[in-house]
Amino acid sequence: MKNLVLSLIFGLTVSFGFSQQNEEFQLLIRADDIGSFHAANKSCIEVYKNGIARSVELMPPCAWFTEAVEMLAENPGYDVGIHLTLTSEWSNVKWRPLTHCPSLVDEDGYFYPMVWKNSNFPQNSSISESDWKLEEIEQELRAQIELSVKHLPHISHLSSHMGFTGLDPKINDLVNKLAKEYGLEVDTKELQRFTGWGNDIPPEKRIDKFCENLKKLTPGKYLFIEHPAKNTAEMETVGHIGYENVGEDREWVTRVFTSPKVKQTIQQKGIKLISYADLKQ
Repeated sequence: MKNLVLSLIFGLTVSFGFSQQNEEFQLLIRADDIGSFHAANKSCIEVYKNGIARSVELMPPCAWFTEAVEMLAENPGYDVGIHLTLTSEWSNVKWRPLTHCPSLVDEDGYFYPMVWKNSNFPQNSSISESDWKLEEIEQELRAQIELSVKHLPHISHLSSHMGFTGLDPKINDLVNKLAKEYGLEVDTKELQRFTGWGNDIPPEKRIDKFCENLKKLTPGKYLFIEHPAKNTAEMETVGHIGYENVGEDREWVTRVFTSPKVKQTIQQKGIKLISYADLKQ
């Protein structure tokens, strides 16, 4: 009994000591979807070189993957993750798998637009409505991982585009298995989600709201995910029912991530910007 009490006390002491060592503000800013568009590639690099992003998610099946790889090779300090992709959500731009996986594509051979059934889309527009095969998902994800690490061996982690790992525990287990096999991390649950600005904030007020929420942070590790891009003619073609103003929306993400006011707030608050590679170490 005495040994049990001592063990419990010792365990509590160790846990308390760990929390004391982590009484700091750590924030992981993640830029998603490099490789999807030229406008996204430019902004994803800009928000690293001139902004606050420290991790970026690469989409292997997309049209601008090759340019993205070249840009990332020129910025080796930028932490890169593979944004495993099984959907093609935009109305005027479509992506195909790297492998033959008929259970994951529509009648034209493109990935389905959605992971889950969506009222804005016709029936059978999602993976959830298809007769998906786990073995086909595995072969496609393996191809995406191997293509990415072939060009960027320093890749540190995996994440899932549109959160498809939540579709079924077997898919989540598969991604965890592949991460372990290839020596990569997965999107960690130890990070608290940072609010950023919220859906009801007009774009022109995002910088102020972002700074306001930064000032409210309590000690801990936080994650904020967004999709920077330039509001160019290319992005005028990008959208789907329910999300039409993509170019403007993502231009403002770029502005927030490169804002001098945001960078100053982070410095004054004593927030340490981290990456998935930092967590891995």
